[in-house]
Amino acid sequence: MRLDFIRPLYDRRGPYASVYMGALTVPERKAHWRSVRDRLDHQVDDATIEALEEEALQAAAGRALFATDGTVVLAESLARPPDELATCSPLPHVTPMLMRRGENVPHIRVIVDHAGAEVTVYGGGAPRRTTVEAESWPLQKTSQGGWSQRRYEQAVEDTWEKNAVAVAHEIDEQVRRIGAELVLVAGQPKSRSYLLRHLGTQSADRVTIVEHGSRDDHGQFEKDVERALDEWLARRCAELLERHQESAAPAGPARVAQALREGRVHAVLMPGELPAPVWVGDGGTQVGTDPNELRHWGVAEPVRERADSALVRAAAMTDAELWFTDDVKDVAAVLRY
Repeated sequence: MRLDFIRPLYDRRGPYASVYMGALTVPERKAHWRSVRDRLDHQVDDATIEALEEEALQAAAGRALFATDGTVVLAESLARPPDELATCSPLPHVTPMLMRRGENVPHIRVIVDHAGAEVTVYGGGAPRRTTVEAESWPLQKTSQGGWSQRRYEQAVEDTWEKNAVAVAHEIDEQVRRIGAELVLVAGQPKSRSYLLRHLGTQSADRVTIVEHGSRDDHGQFEKDVERALDEWLARRCAELLERHQESAAPAGPARVAQALREGRVHAVLMPGELPAPVWVGDGGTQVGTDPNELRHWGVAEPVRERADSALVRAAAMTDAELWFTDDVKDVAAVLRY
């Protein structure tokens, strides 16, 4: 999981109010909010309470809200209701949100046919769908026969290929722009073949063919896409685990914190929430298991914090990925070098 979207949380100094609540109806949301507000009473200033209330009453199955100094810095809608939680701490308590959010894989969904393609980009914001078409005639072969039959059929094939070239250019541009990990392609076999022929190397290396799907019928296509994404995530996590095990990479809060401070971590692997205490400073990578260690680095007043909150901040501020897996018993790291 890339953590770019939570970086704004660390641009503001805490303490942070972290609120998780789930409710489907307006009366339920109001009742849940009253319970949350009571728990935050005397811990959070009035301006922050008011800002949280405005966000908390919006319709959603679940909400994760993080606020400080009268501002909701991040508000996430959750597909599943979370366990209700209201807490105030030096850093935002983001781990429950990240665990429920799931992996957000930047990818491109393509349904290609002789007329062009429907291209949907997932990454860098809300999904964006566009239709790519270069030539509209001739598209259909005929069986009219005669001396011009072969020339006409070649003209049709040329149109199909020109449309595939336009689609390939669009995909190449989007892969570069969002850093897509996967390009999932469905549609007419001949047009898929033309498309694969004209994709750039970076895009072609990320292609997975999805057998079902047309622009008129997305049902099975969406199911196949979700299955392909799950399989990619499983392979990716297995590769990271293997790299960690083969290189005897750091494990445990102290060693992982040190590697994060040194900027050497490619990915942090977590079994889930880590409530054990560590010590932090204001800097994004100022985290350690010994407060005297932080004082040695110039942190005048180290602050006690949850290990998961501190390590997630350090991962976000050093461009490290975060993965949750039951295959590690404690926090572990996969190193860049």
